[in-house]
Amino acid sequence: MPTRAPEKTKLTILRARHLSQHSWLLHGFSTRVGGYSRVYRKGDLNLGFTKDDARAAVERNRAAFVTALGATSPRASRARKQALWPIVTLRQIHSDLIHCIHGLPKEPLIGDGLITRTPGLLIAIQTADCLPVILVDVKTHAIGVFHAGWRGTLKRIVEKGVGEMFRCFGTRPRDIKAAIGPGVQGCCYQVGEEVRTKFHSQFAYADKLFQEVKESDPVREKYPLLFLTARAPGHSEFPKKILLDLVEANRQQLLAAGVPKKNIESSPLCTNCRPELLFSYRAEKGRTGRLMGVAGIRA
Repeated sequence: MPTRAPEKTKLTILRARHLSQHSWLLHGFSTRVGGYSRVYRKGDLNLGFTKDDARAAVERNRAAFVTALGATSPRASRARKQALWPIVTLRQIHSDLIHCIHGLPKEPLIGDGLITRTPGLLIAIQTADCLPVILVDVKTHAIGVFHAGWRGTLKRIVEKGVGEMFRCFGTRPRDIKAAIGPGVQGCCYQVGEEVRTKFHSQFAYADKLFQEVKESDPVREKYPLLFLTARAPGHSEFPKKILLDLVEANRQQLLAAGVPKKNIESSPLCTNCRPELLFSYRAEKGRTGRLMGVAGIRA
């Protein structure tokens, strides 16, 4: 008796509840499930042109993602196909560079933020642990997407994004709704002492962004006599892990910029904890695909 082939996992898009209330807005955060890539894991929805993956597979993934997002426009043709909205991305460099665009760029863009008020475009940020942040001006219908790793966060890219939306579109912070997408959470984002020092030099609230956790060693706990030293109290100390809460750091920046607390929504999903659902550079030792956080405006 022939067996049925397993069904392809359905493409999954995560959306922020408070952004979904606006019919003129398209937005979403991709996951890794429901795609055509095979290089990392069969059926991955890799949306980045990484060195490991085939370009044709990524292009197919992007088309499927845009279609599932609903970013299509009617196009007169015999086949009556729907035209997919173009995706505008950046060569991301962990900076505070933000581009205001009014149409498809003629040349590749370099930076970590995009803002627009032009309908029919998807502006997108790629991530694999860093935070994707979407800002939406519900009054002027302006939108922004930002790539916030620890370097971009240290440079205040999200806070500067609020300022750029005001400069370009007259956006008032109180009219902004923000969505912080999946990324590495405070439970897993270990950093060095030098990163903590840099944050303390920039932010008065830096203390609340870090926690220290004592590392453990099962072998040492089971055989403590093997690790005895002459130094009192008899055992050398394990070093402490320094964990950074990147979500809270960006939430604080949004609050400092004047965005109301009730207008900020963040995903609880940790990329490092959920590698079956999300790509994680840390969890997969650097060989992984890319997620996307996207936003667009309906005409």
